[in-house]
Amino acid sequence: MSVIWFLIRRILTGLVVLWFVSTAAFLLFFAQSPLRVARQLAGRAATAQILQEVTRNLGLNKPILTQYWEYLDRLVHFNLGKSYYAGGEPVATIVSQDLPRTASVVVGGLVLWLIVGLAVGILSATRARSIFDRFSTVGVLIGISMPTFVLGELLLRYVFLPLNENGFTWITTGYNGLNQGFIAWSGALILPWITLATVQAAVYTRLSRGSLLDTLGEDYIRTARAKGLTERRVTYRHALRAALTPVVSQLGVDVGALLGGVVVVENVFGIGGLGQQAVTAISEGDQPTILAFVLLASAFVVVANIIVDMTYAVLDPRVRIT
Repeated sequence: MSVIWFLIRRILTGLVVLWFVSTAAFLLFFAQSPLRVARQLAGRAATAQILQEVTRNLGLNKPILTQYWEYLDRLVHFNLGKSYYAGGEPVATIVSQDLPRTASVVVGGLVLWLIVGLAVGILSATRARSIFDRFSTVGVLIGISMPTFVLGELLLRYVFLPLNENGFTWITTGYNGLNQGFIAWSGALILPWITLATVQAAVYTRLSRGSLLDTLGEDYIRTARAKGLTERRVTYRHALRAALTPVVSQLGVDVGALLGGVVVVENVFGIGGLGQQAVTAISEGDQPTILAFVLLASAFVVVANIIVDMTYAVLDPRVRIT
């Protein structure tokens, strides 16, 4: 029961955060003169007829509090307005078309960097000062120092092109939906996943290694060894669970930055997801689309941190779910 209440409190806190971000966005985009707001939303080349349509649809001539409540009502019903730079297409349609592309890159990259980062970090900690540990340290420094766009270009030039020139066509660029099959989908995303995961895997290797080494030096670990438990059981049953708590905490921070990092990856590999769409919207001044991306990014961070909080509470028995 306490877990349920913990989850409810986290969800309510997340809703408050989303409300705060939505209100800040309203003040930024709508708390101005009606004509100025209409021009910003419809674009610099908008005709008088389009300006009137925007003013009428959004109720920009109404009192500011009425506009605010109608704005919140539209958000609750996922009505994000129209993009007049895209011929009046609903922003929700644009987002729904690009979201699967970005989600595929983000989720795949996150899973890959966690698997690689934790595996290498744990092995380095259990084999401290070994040859493997020294090589992984060098690999971490290289990974952290490598910009994502440079790594992406290197993979395109020295992996993608040679393989395709020799008839190995599984790895492609662009994006293939899951409706085209798992092989086609993963083939288009394997290089973006590697690009996105390399830097973060290096960070998590260092973090998990240092955390596990510190935990292995704790008094209760020495007590477990003194009781005759095997080193494997001491490491993976007792030390690892406590060592993962700072890793999980860091994950909550990195998830927010992940949407910024995916922009470069999407552009390098021509995936055409939300990141690439956001860059286009900012360059064109497409404010309805920009507003939608701000709110979507906030929701993504809130949901991710709720999951991280739950995982943290499960891993660390010192955290009370009350």
